[in-house]
Amino acid sequence: MVRLIGYFFGIGTVLMLIVAGGVAFYVGSISKDLPDYEVLAKYEPPVTTRVHAADGSLMAEYYKERRMFLPIQAVPDRVKAAFVSAEDKSFYQHHGLDYLGLTRAMSTNIVNKLTGNDRRPVGASTITQQVAKNMLLSSEQTYDRKIKEAIVALRMERTFTKDQILELYLNEMFFGMGAYGIAGAALTYFDKSVNELTISESAYLAALLKGPANYHPYRYAQRAVERRNWVIERMAENGFISWEDAKEAKETPLGVKPHNADERLFASEYFAEEVRRQIVSRYGNASLLEGGLSVRTTLDPQLQIKARKTLHNGFIRYDEAQGYRGPVKKLPMNSDWGQELGEVAGLTDVPEWHLAVVLDATPDALEIGIQPARDPSGKISEERVTGRVAAADMKWAMRLNIAGKRSTAKTPAGVLDVGDVIYVEKKDGDAYRLRQVPKISGALVAMDPHTGRVLAMVGGFSYAQSEFNRATQAYRQPGSAFKPFVYAAALDNGYTPASVVLDGPISVDQGGSLGVWSPKNYSGKFSGPSTLRYGIEQSRNLMTVRLAQDMGMKTVAEYAERFGIYDKMMPVLSMSLGAGETTVLRMVTGYSIMANGGRSITPSMIDRVQDRYGKTIFKHDMRQCQNCNAEEWNNQEEPELIDDRDQVLDPMTSYQITSMMEGVVKRGTARMLMSLNRPLAGKTGTTNDEKDAWFVGFTPDMVVGLYLGMDQPAPLGRGGTGSGLAVPVFKDFMTVALENTPKVDFRVPEGMTMIAINRRTGMRATPGGPDVIMEAFKPGTGPADSYSVIGADSFQEGSPVQPQSPQANKAINSGSGGLY
Repeated sequence: MVRLIGYFFGIGTVLMLIVAGGVAFYVGSISKDLPDYEVLAKYEPPVTTRVHAADGSLMAEYYKERRMFLPIQAVPDRVKAAFVSAEDKSFYQHHGLDYLGLTRAMSTNIVNKLTGNDRRPVGASTITQQVAKNMLLSSEQTYDRKIKEAIVALRMERTFTKDQILELYLNEMFFGMGAYGIAGAALTYFDKSVNELTISESAYLAALLKGPANYHPYRYAQRAVERRNWVIERMAENGFISWEDAKEAKETPLGVKPHNADERLFASEYFAEEVRRQIVSRYGNASLLEGGLSVRTTLDPQLQIKARKTLHNGFIRYDEAQGYRGPVKKLPMNSDWGQELGEVAGLTDVPEWHLAVVLDATPDALEIGIQPARDPSGKISEERVTGRVAAADMKWAMRLNIAGKRSTAKTPAGVLDVGDVIYVEKKDGDAYRLRQVPKISGALVAMDPHTGRVLAMVGGFSYAQSEFNRATQAYRQPGSAFKPFVYAAALDNGYTPASVVLDGPISVDQGGSLGVWSPKNYSGKFSGPSTLRYGIEQSRNLMTVRLAQDMGMKTVAEYAERFGIYDKMMPVLSMSLGAGETTVLRMVTGYSIMANGGRSITPSMIDRVQDRYGKTIFKHDMRQCQNCNAEEWNNQEEPELIDDRDQVLDPMTSYQITSMMEGVVKRGTARMLMSLNRPLAGKTGTTNDEKDAWFVGFTPDMVVGLYLGMDQPAPLGRGGTGSGLAVPVFKDFMTVALENTPKVDFRVPEGMTMIAINRRTGMRATPGGPDVIMEAFKPGTGPADSYSVIGADSFQEGSPVQPQSPQANKAINSGSGGLY
């Protein structure tokens, strides 16, 4: 008997050795192709890039997977407890595998197989195994993969601490609704940071990992609550929370408050998109979507809102003066008007306007239904809100301009019918104003002239309507807004503000088939011999052409390129009147150089870029500051920033041209701005056929440029000039932008001489006399001792202007002052 037992024992031992050898061979064979788990030590998942305004407000996010990497040290214990309780209660005790759980799972699967149950096999993966599967292996349901997963998990436990493994897990997992990682999930579901999550919220996020789609907060709300409560109970059972806290948490509503992943700081869409383009250009699309960059921009949110509002008002003023072009569309009104209206797409970035449908049109008013809101799941609300547009609130629309055909209506019923979809803006109560999306467009840029930081940028009426940024992408003729660069070039090359140029007819043979060019002043009249100051104040085209001709267009082109207005300017005379195309941003940059004393600047919308680790990889302000980091103050002098930027323009020339543009505000084409009671300089611009209206102006510390025009250039009609359209918008903006800021005079460089002259003749005069101003002259220069006129030798015989003497000015002065 003993021999028999020994015989069977021997056979059993051999069989066990064979099985063990087979298992060892099998495990060894599949271990050959296992991934290198040590790469997890250098784990860098795709992380969201975040763009912030100058005050830290979040402007935009860009991502492939919406994730923000969060170190385990920043995860509260209650959040860790929720995930451990939901996924692996013995996580801190096991060494990678839960053997009891594995045995239980295998038994369940065997029973299901024997009883013919087709249920999906039950797993017992630990958190470590899930990390191995999700980050190193595939998700295929095979025994080979499960064994590989177990082997990798065991190896990981020997290499990494529990907190390191949990950190990988919490940052990698998918939570649904586009959120990856615990930080992204907290923001997506509750619009909170992780450290703000409650027990209830932590439990719900932990519950999601079992199947985000199965526990969707809106589609399967009851199921989501049940699963969350199960997690809360496990947290209490495991001793992480008290049963009293568990009871309170279970009674708490789910409380999901979705964060809109596409939400941007109000009115910042054009700015954010320009920043996005720059980041992609500098670092590539992969870094934008996966690099976790932190971008601090130059945007001033409050100034941006003011810029948007004033430019919008300018668009609306012009557009409503042209008449009403009809409804957005027409609804059949066969069933629920709210459901039908809810499907009409509106302008999401113009929240003050609402889509509405006309329910009734009478001689006195329109009865309207307001577009219903949608809940977070996208379902159209069943609530129906109505309102009223009185005849007085749509008076402008009585002038109809339908498909270019103009007519007049006498009542609201003559303008719109039942079923017409319109835009309205709320006044008060149930009263609304009729609105229409402006056909005119344009752009506005505000810049700090000392640094080149773009403080505000509006690229059009609505980014939702058109993503084309007219501040940076629209190349338009600046018209007379270019003239200051011609005059600055002249002042830098021997001319003075008192130099006299003939304002009279001129014809230029352009050669070849181009024929003879005969430019005109906007008014069609002439002023005779006049000073450079007068020429820029009254925007005299003929004087500008003669001045450019006298000094040479190559010089003008060189200065235009220095100022960054053009990359390569054709040296032809028509370019002196702004015939070349450029952008608002370039024009504002050029004016900023004149405003800051002639120093070159690089326009920037980005102050700083940091990588995912917080290291600064780009900084706009590269000025050096020696002794700025002194440990203490010992009565030493304040440190100074070393400014090594190029001097594009002589500082004295900068002041002279600035002073001349102050005259544009005091006596010239921008006199409307005098009511601001501020030191202001600037220049209007109107292009041929009044297709674009410009104004670029500045205080000592801010430059603002804007234009209004059609996207497909077309005449703006009567009054469509820089003075008539652009200056009022500039005035409205500066009124609010300069609120509560001190008045600052333009800085006069040392060495300049102030001499009293007659602003029309340029000759010395007695201070206090009529037409006498104090003019700025550089050292060694001053008013001419004898009267001479630039361009007199090219004067045409028989012209109505005679340049022989200063008195010629007075004889034909009635022709001056055209707005151009």
